[in-house]
Amino acid sequence: MPTATSPTPGSTTIASQVLLNLARLTALSVEGVSRMGATPSQFKQWARPKQALEGVQVKTEGDIVNLDIYVILKNDVNLRQVSRTIQDDVARALTEMVGMQAGQINIHIEDIDFPSND
Repeated sequence: MPTATSPTPGSTTIASQVLLNLARLTALSVEGVSRMGATPSQFKQWARPKQALEGVQVKTEGDIVNLDIYVILKNDVNLRQVSRTIQDDVARALTEMVGMQAGQINIHIEDIDFPSND
C-alpha cells in the first residue's frame, strides 16, 4: 500500500483533445469573447505535431502546453485586456485541472462582432 510520501505507481496520459476542449471552453467563458475563430489553413502543416479544434491549436513538450487560440471578440471591449484575461484563465485552467504548465498562449483576434442593425 503506497504511503503519503511514496509515489503512486503508474502514469496519467492526457489526450490532446482534452487540452483543446479545456482551452476552447475557457476562452469562450471570458467576458468579451463572442465566439471562436477559424484556425488558418496555412497552419494545417502543423497537423501532425499539433492538434487543432475549432479555434485552438496545441503543441505539448513534456508537461508544457503551447497554444494558439483564435477568437472573435465583441465590439465594445478592450482587446488587449480580453486577450490577457484569456491567457491568464487558460494558464490557470491548465495548471488546476490537468497539472500541466502553460508555455506560450498566443491569442489571435480574427474579427470583431458588431451588432446587426435589424
